[in-house]
Amino acid sequence: MTKRSDNLPTTPTVQVIERMFNLLEVLASRADPVSLKEISEKTGLHPSTAHRILNDLTIGRFVDRPEAGSYRLGMRLLELGNLVKARLSVRDAALVPMRELHKLIQQPVNLSVRQGDEIVYVERAYSERSGMQVVRAIGGRAPLHLTSVGKLFLAADDPQRVRSYAARTGLVGNTRNSLTQLATLERELSQCRQAGVARDNEELELGVRCMAAGVYDDQCKLVAGLSISAPADRIDENWVLKLRATATEISAALGCPKAHLAATRLEPR
Repeated sequence: MTKRSDNLPTTPTVQVIERMFNLLEVLASRADPVSLKEISEKTGLHPSTAHRILNDLTIGRFVDRPEAGSYRLGMRLLELGNLVKARLSVRDAALVPMRELHKLIQQPVNLSVRQGDEIVYVERAYSERSGMQVVRAIGGRAPLHLTSVGKLFLAADDPQRVRSYAARTGLVGNTRNSLTQLATLERELSQCRQAGVARDNEELELGVRCMAAGVYDDQCKLVAGLSISAPADRIDENWVLKLRATATEISAALGCPKAHLAATRLEPR
């Protein structure tokens, strides 16, 4: 974890952001909606200034306006909070099983989550002896269609969402193996759904192949992907059973029943 510098400011340097924080703190202090008058009094902001900032926060769903002249915290804050909670709990549940899997196969094991049109690497178990030429840093990102974990998430999307993703991103490739045509990607996603495992065949980086299995939360919803990365000439299909077993172990720790996981396929939602 990066150490916080003592030189960093302890308060926002942009005035409107400081005001926004103060407004949210006032709303967080009350369970019931708060009137504009009370918000103005508690923050020291002129009512017109408070109203203008609250209106922008309402547009972003960070604040709700249940009736004219009153405000409360919005659902977007809950959604973001749940994302943070899910990532933290998934990482905690995954760390030990990931290390055990790494001991078995002696290749990097990665935990990734989806953020928009990309996957984000949130944890990794690896050693210098693995022989990998490229090891992506925790916090690194990659397009969904170029990664094994990203394909898990695309396979769990309905066809229209996949087409929308393709239109937004243009399916830009990284290597000669990258899937840059929608029809080719759709065929691969169909195979992912059937197998419950996704693969990256040197599509993100030449010389590196990956396989991934899904991690599910207590609602049995796909929340992360567990992947093995290895030099292309060392990938071993016998790892698939170990990979799925580890992903199942993590999912069970998060509350998804093993009986459900045994029958899980990536059905589009």
